[in-house]
Amino acid sequence: MSTDDRFAKQRIADDLEEPVQEAGKLARRLGLTPYPVNYWVVDYDEMNELIAYGGFQQRYPHWRWGMQYDRQQKQGQFLGGKAFEIVNNDDPSHAFLQESNTLADQKAVITHVEAHADFFANNKWFKMFSDGAPRSASEEGRDRGPDAAGMLARHADAIREYMQDPEIERGAVERFIDHVLCLEDNIDQHQPYSPVETAEEHFEDIEGVDVTEQLDELDLSDEVKRQVFDDEWLDAQVEEGEGVSFPAQPEKDVLGFLRKHGMAYDEDAEKAVEMADWQKDVLEMLRREAYYFAPQKMTKVMNEGWAAYWESLMMTGERFAGDDEFVLYADHMAQVLGSPGLNPYKLGMEIWEYVENTENRREVVERLLRVDGVTWRTFGDVVDFTEVQEHLEPPAWLRDVAGHLDELDPEDPRVDAEGLEAARDGEFDVERYPWKALTYEGLAQRHYSLVKPQYRGFVSRVGQEELERVSRYMFDDARYDSIEEALADVEYTRGWERMREIRESHNDVTFLDEFLTQEFVDDNDYFTYEYTHASGDYRVTSTDHADVKKKLMLNFTNFGKPTVVVEDGNYQNRNELLLTHQYNGVMLDRSQATAVLKRVFELWGRPVNLLTITKEFDDHDIEVAKRRDREPEPEEVGKRLRYDGDEVTIEDVPWSDVEHLAATDIDYNTKPDEWLA
Repeated sequence: MSTDDRFAKQRIADDLEEPVQEAGKLARRLGLTPYPVNYWVVDYDEMNELIAYGGFQQRYPHWRWGMQYDRQQKQGQFLGGKAFEIVNNDDPSHAFLQESNTLADQKAVITHVEAHADFFANNKWFKMFSDGAPRSASEEGRDRGPDAAGMLARHADAIREYMQDPEIERGAVERFIDHVLCLEDNIDQHQPYSPVETAEEHFEDIEGVDVTEQLDELDLSDEVKRQVFDDEWLDAQVEEGEGVSFPAQPEKDVLGFLRKHGMAYDEDAEKAVEMADWQKDVLEMLRREAYYFAPQKMTKVMNEGWAAYWESLMMTGERFAGDDEFVLYADHMAQVLGSPGLNPYKLGMEIWEYVENTENRREVVERLLRVDGVTWRTFGDVVDFTEVQEHLEPPAWLRDVAGHLDELDPEDPRVDAEGLEAARDGEFDVERYPWKALTYEGLAQRHYSLVKPQYRGFVSRVGQEELERVSRYMFDDARYDSIEEALADVEYTRGWERMREIRESHNDVTFLDEFLTQEFVDDNDYFTYEYTHASGDYRVTSTDHADVKKKLMLNFTNFGKPTVVVEDGNYQNRNELLLTHQYNGVMLDRSQATAVLKRVFELWGRPVNLLTITKEFDDHDIEVAKRRDREPEPEEVGKRLRYDGDEVTIEDVPWSDVEHLAATDIDYNTKPDEWLA
């Protein structure tokens, strides 16, 4: 880097020092508790490199980074894509600001990053990869987050040393990495990372059977027998049975299973041999990285929506964007939220706003149902919703702090007494930072969602079913004589508090499952579309929230990838690996499946099988369906793919072999408490 470049970056950093400090303070005043964030100013090429590296400055040598760098650079050159921010889940977090961005964009990035850092620090799925203990005496009371930058740097150094080892072919290391990366999403992301250090007994807790004769018939070498079977176990088998399989239950962590039981295939000897130490080491390092990045993939909608929500509130609601920056910021935010396709920023922000609105509405409804003469049956007839809106409006002094500074009462719980005194003494510009004179409670009422123009009708259209449900579970611990009296007790913080609760426990699947209601689908114009054989094109098929939910969750369950588990590591008692596809109505891509089998073979060292279900359509049925403008009924068929090192074979299997893989509906375990157990 030239001296001029360093000076330019230093000037930019100096200009951003105040926004960084104030954004962090504002985020905490709004109730966020982010990791500390270190901000770095980088140029265009450095930003593209960081994006290619997944937000880190050092990664192991591999061609994938160059490919991602090239893609990112071309996107900026030819598609108009622009990198605004990148932040990583680390403690402290590290965020990178591109020096060529405008000050408005930099402020947007900073507020966005503070919200991401809050999500990293508080979401339980991210905490599953945290160290858990305070780093130092100054951090007592705060759990330690991950040291991801250090971990990834150590991995990079170790793999680079293997590549430079004269006894190890660099190409062999790269090929091995390719094999592992093909399976990087095949982990058990609902469990904390645990290293695989030594192979445990394969058949622990499984009823023993006699397979000695079958092993002899297979003519396996003593070396292979010792590697796969324990002598003591073999001697302990009873004289009955047809063989034994492991694991006892299907294993979702395919990488972990291969690390524990996998072997390498020796082409010269034409047999499986034990993996080299460097192979075991590389596999475990990449498995650990897969567990680190898993929470980011599991919470993409939640995390980006959370960051977009608080960024918008700070930049527009608190005017963190200056008057000369507001229009540019609004334009760029509109571009982000208006991006085509499945947009996690837009979807996530809309659901968070819906969560806030529904919780605030419930609070208001609970108060109104305690007014004499108001019941869930008469609610819509006797409540004056115009009056309700008037009482929910924040007072003039809360909307315009600077214009009513002399009216603020330091004893009011919505007013920060020290901040008010500093504002009156001229210690800060109250026009720019009015929030410094307010408490969390004051800010919650100042930004109360139900008084925003776009949500003014949200209370009035509460449904009878919701009214009855609220009334049924409401404690009758207070009664009011009037609407005004009831609404004077409204807790304006309730929506934000509910949002923080959800932020702690949910991931994208549970988030969508719980909050994507019919009301949300109708308000935001969501629908499903499908390819139809009758017309040969795509058509809108449903606006029902259950259909929309299932369609969306296909994109997020298991990172949107097929769920494949290890069912048997001793398939047909021949040391072959049996993988099974947990079929949810979506077929595997045949070409991708066969390519993956070949990769898995390199990590198992012996033949690999995959059971799955496919849909087959009869040509005659398709023609009839077209004439009648309806969809043909497919036949579901069981298939077994097998790769033995030379060729891939595909054969039909009896339905009884795959029946346990079929879903009667789209199966999702969507209860966070069960997943966190």
